[in-house]
Amino acid sequence: MKQHTKSAFLTQSGVIAALYVVLTLVAKAMGLDSGQIQLRLSEALCVLPVFLPAAVPGLTVGCLLANILCGNIFWDVIFGTLATLIGAVGTRMLRRRPLLALLPPIAANTVIVPFVLAYAYGLPGGVPLFMLTVGLGEILSCGVLGRVLWKALDKRKEALFK
Repeated sequence: MKQHTKSAFLTQSGVIAALYVVLTLVAKAMGLDSGQIQLRLSEALCVLPVFLPAAVPGLTVGCLLANILCGNIFWDVIFGTLATLIGAVGTRMLRRRPLLALLPPIAANTVIVPFVLAYAYGLPGGVPLFMLTVGLGEILSCGVLGRVLWKALDKRKEALFK
């Protein structure tokens, strides 16, 4: 990889990580970043691996930092970040399949995060309920907002992602 390409990759990853952190902090200010009911605005960015390979580490590092800055416990930092990594890799792999590309982050978070809520935090409600609530939050943030972002970026992809 050429030095210019490495620099661009690192810059893109860093900007995406920063955006993820800021959007998560905005959600935290509204009380929506974690817990039984979650609507992380930052999850809309999970569409970015469709356009940029640098989005995979960017989203992963952004999630890690956001989870730390939001005061989440160790297991949430680890497994929440792992869910984001799995989702980002899956989206990148399915980038040419628009109907499927946003399923990996929705599925990864819907399966992994409820166990963290139930067993690491000991929240009342149970894994099935948390799968429903986290899944709905992911569908809204990643599926709906992410799809809106996708359409907006897709119209300008030639100019944005040369």
